[in-house]
Amino acid sequence: MKINHYFEFEKHVTGGIRESVVHQRKILDRLNLQYTTDPTLDADAFHCNLMGPRSVWCAKRARSRNIPIVAHTHVTAEDFGDSFRFTNVLAKPLKPYLEWAYGLADALVCPSEYNRRLIETYTDTPTTVISNGVDGEKLEGFEPLESEYRERYDLESPVVFLVGHVIKRKGLETFVELARRMPDMDFAWFGPLDLSLKGRETTRLIEESPENCTFPGYIDDIRGVYAAGDIFCFPTYEENEGIALLEAMTAGKPVLVRDIETFSWLEDGEDCLKASESGSESGIDAFVDALERLEDPDLRRRLGSNAADRSEQFSLETVANQYQSLYEEVT
Repeated sequence: MKINHYFEFEKHVTGGIRESVVHQRKILDRLNLQYTTDPTLDADAFHCNLMGPRSVWCAKRARSRNIPIVAHTHVTAEDFGDSFRFTNVLAKPLKPYLEWAYGLADALVCPSEYNRRLIETYTDTPTTVISNGVDGEKLEGFEPLESEYRERYDLESPVVFLVGHVIKRKGLETFVELARRMPDMDFAWFGPLDLSLKGRETTRLIEESPENCTFPGYIDDIRGVYAAGDIFCFPTYEENEGIALLEAMTAGKPVLVRDIETFSWLEDGEDCLKASESGSESGIDAFVDALERLEDPDLRRRLGSNAADRSEQFSLETVANQYQSLYEEVT
């Protein structure tokens, strides 16, 4: 079996989608499946990760030749807004385009049950839930780096941290306000800043953040991020899954998330803490209360240990078996 594993805009797209593609190709290697990354139809299946114009063109040609089409549903109109400059304007026309584009596929791969429920309002194309997965190997050996990275960024435990693009949708306003409300704790958001791509409000939030809130930018060695941080705080409003969340859990870090449908699979008080929107503006009070609880090292250890156990179901080894079954089914 040969797979055309195509990632349109590969040189430009970063963040979770790129990591998912990296994971998928590691899985293809693990399965000993032959694949090409060029948009050629010399394959038994065409698997695309972004439904851009070239992917759509290839999908149409594949359909005319009876080559099965597998498409990832990384992008939805719901999670496109409040990301970068102009994305709010583009989010509205994006949905009808994706409804049409995803409808070209024979099978859609959704990274979570929440994402699948959204996609089922777009098209009746068959869907399969397969996690983006987590690569535990790339985190190995992060613990000894703790002192180095905390000293580098002037951080003192317990450090509240987040990983990923610094954008409003992921809860930037909440993160900054938490730092302002809790001046005795250090907050660090690791990830690409790209201020030229940000809107005015996002830039203002970053530039006017308090002294205990830092944005170190992109870190080459991801292990340093998880070495420096103690509490993974993820106040996102919309997420298809969240690879950084899975990484934090794999690293045994306690996680604090906004109580949204995406994270319904997590159990509050067992493998995470959840901050509810009700009762306070933007859920700030609930986040403050949760962080105050997480100052207890025993609670951090218990939640982190449970999170690590839970994350095992998202290992690349487990995900690989699901891809094997999918490819066999479509071909």
